Amino acid sequence: MRRATCIAALAILATACGDNTPTQGEINDATARVERVAASAHLVRGALEVLGLMPVYTCGEPRRSFVNHAVEGLSARVSCASATVIAVDDVTDAVLLKFADAGCLVHGLTFKGQAQLEYRGGEDLMEMHADLRGMMVDGQPLQAKVGYGTCGDETRLFADVEGDVPGRAGHTFHVNSQVGKREGLPIIGGTSLIFDGPGELTGPAGTDRITLTGLEYEVGNYLPKEGTALLETAEGRTLKIAFQPVLWRVGKAEITVDEKEPVTVPVIR
Repeated sequence: MRRATCIAALAILATACGDNTPTQGEINDATARVERVAASAHLVRGALEVLGLMPVYTCGEPRRSFVNHAVEGLSARVSCASATVIAVDDVTDAVLLKFADAGCLVHGLTFKGQAQLEYRGGEDLMEMHADLRGMMVDGQPLQAKVGYGTCGDETRLFADVEGDVPGRAGHTFHVNSQVGKREGLPIIGGTSLIFDGPGELTGPAGTDRITLTGLEYEVGNYLPKEGTALLETAEGRTLKIAFQPVLWRVGKAEITVDEKEPVTVPVIR
């Protein structure tokens, strides 16, 4: 009798554990969503990398002097890109960036087309806004506006990016990200890039809402090294994607479907 009771208890425990494991169908669905998030975030990263081609404005320096020196430095560092300074008005200068027709490889990304960066203000307060809608990143049209404000109390950067999810027909995305600052690292133009922000992924099944937190990219890599993406799916489920250094090295991510046990999946580009 006692043995039968123990067996029954183990059966109940095994059933409970089984209920807490995502089904193969749930894992397949979550993997597809992870890949769409990764592909979309890659384009957001590409938009922010354009800012890294030019140095961040140094407070106290005359605007025109800064812009001229920045353009000279770009030509010396990136031979496949050219830059021209355009005087817009008394308080605004613009820089027109043009990339080689064959493509310009920078930080593992291929840029084509052109972008215009506008610098407004200077010395005490500078606002920079870049329109990247004339560009392509890795063959994908870039519908993006990025920029920053600096001097005063802080430097803040933003990227508002939308478009088709690369390689995923019928799916679009929109991400409005803020770039984080980590002590000891440059905000842009360094070897690491960190960003956060809300977004949406829309497809035939509806719209998933995304919250990106602390996605950190290393130069030349497709997946973020660490950080999380939280999805509230169109079907009312919750999906947590965790990027971790140990998984990043092998092209994988950890996913948690609702409150079930996390599983590790490969992320295909």
